[in-house]
Amino acid sequence: MATLVRRVFKVVLFCGLFCLLLPYVHPYPVKWTESQSLAWLNAANRLGIRDPDDLFFGITVAMNLIATTLAYAAIMRLWRRYRTK
Repeated sequence: MATLVRRVFKVVLFCGLFCLLLPYVHPYPVKWTESQSLAWLNAANRLGIRDPDDLFFGITVAMNLIATTLAYAAIMRLWRRYRTK
């Protein structure tokens, strides 16, 4: 039972960190300039994606997952170090 609680806690921690980092991790402000719009459109066209917002969404989610994973790993290392003392 304790193992199940630990696993559920870790999943909830990861999801909570992801939701916490959502407003802070993004590549550009919400309003794009014309040059940014053209760059996103060119990149989306090269990758075969019709809408540059879809590419933007995918990159933003990937960046959030990377930031969340790094924060989660740091928290787990600090927790293990704290428990051993």
